[in-house]
Amino acid sequence: MRAARREDLPRLTEIYNYYVVHSPATFDLEPKTVEERGEWFAQFRETGRHRLVVAEEDGVVLGYAGSTRFRAKPAYDRTVETTIYCAPEAVGRGVGARLYAALFDAMAGEDVHRMVAGYVPPNTASEKLHARFGFRRVGVFTEQGYKFGRYWDVCWMERSLGHTSPHPENALG
Repeated sequence: MRAARREDLPRLTEIYNYYVVHSPATFDLEPKTVEERGEWFAQFRETGRHRLVVAEEDGVVLGYAGSTRFRAKPAYDRTVETTIYCAPEAVGRGVGARLYAALFDAMAGEDVHRMVAGYVPPNTASEKLHARFGFRRVGVFTEQGYKFGRYWDVCWMERSLGHTSPHPENALG
C-alpha cells in the first residue's frame, strides 16, 4: 500500500474503464482517456482530506481507494466521499479491505468529520466491505442512473472518521 503517483495513472484508468464498460459501479458511460483521468487525479494530495492510495504487487497496481470532495459548498468541506476500485483479477483477495485500511490510516488526524460512500445494489461485496469499516446505511436513492438499458438505485452509507477502527481485523463484519 502506498500513495498513488502520477505514473500510476494509465493503470488507474485501465481499472476504472473496466467498470465503465462492464458494471453499473460507475455511472460513466464511455471509457476515459488517461488525460481525462488526469483532471480527476489532480485533486489528490499526500496530506489533507483528499487522498489516493494504491495496492501494488510485484510492480502492478491492483486497485485504489480515495477520498474526494463530497460537494462544492464550503460547509461540506469536512465531509468526504470515498471511492474504491479493484482490478478484476484482484477481486476477492482482500485487496479492498487493505486499501480502505490504508486510506483510513492515512486520513487519521485530518479535519474530516464524515465519510460517505455510495454503491449500486445489489453489490454484496461492497455492502459488506463498507459495513466492515463502520459505514452504516443511511438510505437509497432510487433510479438515479441509467445504464445498460435500465435505471439503477444508489445505496448511501456514512461513517465518522474517528469512531471506528480502520483496521479490518478489528472492524465489525
